[in-house]
Amino acid sequence: MKLRGHALGAVLIATVLCSYATAQEKRPTAREVIAAIQEHVGVPWKTETVDTFKAGNPDTRVTGIAVTMMATLDVLQRAVANRQNLVITHEPTFYNHLDQPQGMDENDAVWKEKRAFIEKNGLVVWRFHDHWHLRKPDGILAGMVKALDWEKYQSAENPHLFTVPETTLEKLAADVAKRLNTPVLRTVGNPEMKVTKLALSPGSAGFERETHALEMDNVEVLLVGETREWETVEYAADAVSEGKRKGLIVIGHVPSEQAGMEECVRWMKTFVKETPIEFVPTKQPFWTPAERSARR
Repeated sequence: MKLRGHALGAVLIATVLCSYATAQEKRPTAREVIAAIQEHVGVPWKTETVDTFKAGNPDTRVTGIAVTMMATLDVLQRAVANRQNLVITHEPTFYNHLDQPQGMDENDAVWKEKRAFIEKNGLVVWRFHDHWHLRKPDGILAGMVKALDWEKYQSAENPHLFTVPETTLEKLAADVAKRLNTPVLRTVGNPEMKVTKLALSPGSAGFERETHALEMDNVEVLLVGETREWETVEYAADAVSEGKRKGLIVIGHVPSEQAGMEECVRWMKTFVKETPIEFVPTKQPFWTPAERSARR
C-alpha cells in the first residue's frame, strides 16, 4: 500500500512538472512578441530605426510584458517585482537616442549598475518609438488626446491642432497639469491671455518645427514636451515681449507622451493573448518646493 502511495505521488509530481514544462513552451519568446507587433502596427517596417532590442536575449520566453514611457531603473525594478521580463519602452534606456551614450565610459557607475540589473534579472528591453509614431493615427498623439479629452476639439486637417472653448492661458495650463497628473509644468506668456487655438507637440520636436507652429495664425498656444530654453523658450518670450498673442506650455517629456504608451497597451491586448501585459508608468522625475509643501 505504501509503495502504491509513493508511485501515485511520483506520477502526480511528473504530471505537474510536465504541465509546467508545457506551459513554459507555450509562452512566446520576446522575438515572437515583437514580430506580432511588427505584423499589426500597420506601417512598413524600416531598416534604419531605433526600434530594436537594447538588452537581453530575444529568445527568452516571456513571463509578462511591461510597457512604459522610459525604462528607468525604477521601472525595471517594478517590472521584476511583477514578474515581467519583457520591457517595451518608448524612449532610450541608456541616456542617448541610439542607446550608446557618447563621452561616457562603459565603467560609469550608474550605467554599469543598470546594465548589471538587467542581466542579473534576465530582462529583455525593446524600444518602440519610430513605428508607434508612424502609425496612423500616431499612437502617442492618440493616447495624449484621449488623456486630455480633446478628441472633440481636434482639427480634421491637422491632428496636432485644436480649437477649445475660450479659456485663459493660466487656466489651460492648470487643466493640462491636472489631466496629465504632472504638477511640474512651465508656461511662457500672459496668464490672463484669452486662448482657443492650440497646437500639441508631445516629446521633443525641435526648434524648427516648434517655431513654425508658433508662427501660425491659428496657433495661440503651443504645448510641447521639452525644448531648449535658449531656442523655443527664448523665441516664445520674445514674441510675448513684441506684443504677439502667443504662449508656450512646457509639459515635460515623460508626461507629454506617457498616455501614448498606455494607449499602446490597449492596442497590444487586441492581438497578444498568451502573455499578460501591463502599463508601468514612468515616474515624473522633477518636483518643486511648492508641490512638496502642498503634499504635507
